[in-house]
Amino acid sequence: MVNTEELIDSRELASILGLSHANSVSLYQRRYADMPRPVVDLGNGRPRLWLRNEILDWLDQRR
Repeated sequence: MVNTEELIDSRELASILGLSHANSVSLYQRRYADMPRPVVDLGNGRPRLWLRNEILDWLDQRR
């Protein structure tokens, strides 16, 4: 089961990644094939959500 407090949207993900715009998250996903995928993706124009721990673990592995 997913802890909803661990879910982050593209705005928060962009902040964690040091990106200035949430739209840049899509570019990151194309550039880094190993980047964790959203755990919630309701389709075009709808929110996508990632697990904070998955993103932080991924960043740690890249350093």
